[in-house]
Amino acid sequence: MDRDFINTLYIRQQACANCPAPEAIAHWFNELLGVLFPDFAKQQFNTQREFELYIERLKLQLDQILSKNPTKGELDPSHVTERFFELLPSIHEQMEQDITALFEGDPAAKSRTEVIRTYPGFIAISAHRIAHQLHQLGVGLIPRIISEYAHSKTGIDIHPGAQIGHFFCIDHGTGVVIGETTVIGDHVKIYQGVTLGALSVDKKDAKTKRHPTIGDNVVIYAGATILGGNTEVGHDSVIGGNVWLTHSIPPFSKIYYQAQMTNTEGTIDTIIFKGQSA
Repeated sequence: MDRDFINTLYIRQQACANCPAPEAIAHWFNELLGVLFPDFAKQQFNTQREFELYIERLKLQLDQILSKNPTKGELDPSHVTERFFELLPSIHEQMEQDITALFEGDPAAKSRTEVIRTYPGFIAISAHRIAHQLHQLGVGLIPRIISEYAHSKTGIDIHPGAQIGHFFCIDHGTGVVIGETTVIGDHVKIYQGVTLGALSVDKKDAKTKRHPTIGDNVVIYAGATILGGNTEVGHDSVIGGNVWLTHSIPPFSKIYYQAQMTNTEGTIDTIIFKGQSA
């Protein structure tokens, strides 16, 4: 192998010798999830003191991760760590609300435990609640690594910058994409394959709102695509499967997708896919 190439790689290795590996960040997320929900815990605690020391260890791990973050800039890792753990009760409350939304939103769910242990939507939104809070505290890169870890496990891609309200339900979930500047209200339910994305934009638009706003109590069925930062879906609306939406609609709208099937003789049938109210 070319020595100049090896030298270039070695210099990069030295420059990032202590960068927190994605696996270490994912490990911290999994252990934190195990603290919040014993269904994911890999060890049992014999005393409350033992449990408290375990949490202190997680705080130290986060401080170390943030200290080694190559994009930390002027951020004070210790301050961010303390603030994040102060906010953990409210993050946990949001997760409990999401469990309620998933349980009540899916007739197939037999218990909250089943939702916690088996639903990809719960893993994805839990990762988002944690990543979003770190993002709000000014942390770069680490939240995105947490989100991408959840993406790799669930097939659900939520940017940590997205603002998502209370009682959020992702049913099934595979193929869901939620962009950075998306705003989602309370009691929203979306199905697999939904994209809340941007219209074609330039790099210079990075700091503009590029993704849609979804009002409270909206249901978006499988395969729907809603694009654009100026696109607003009014509250209590229903977006049918496979709808392609790039303009705003008022509250209480019902938008359905109409398809035509053809063969060599022309149109043979017309089908209107109708959604169902939540």
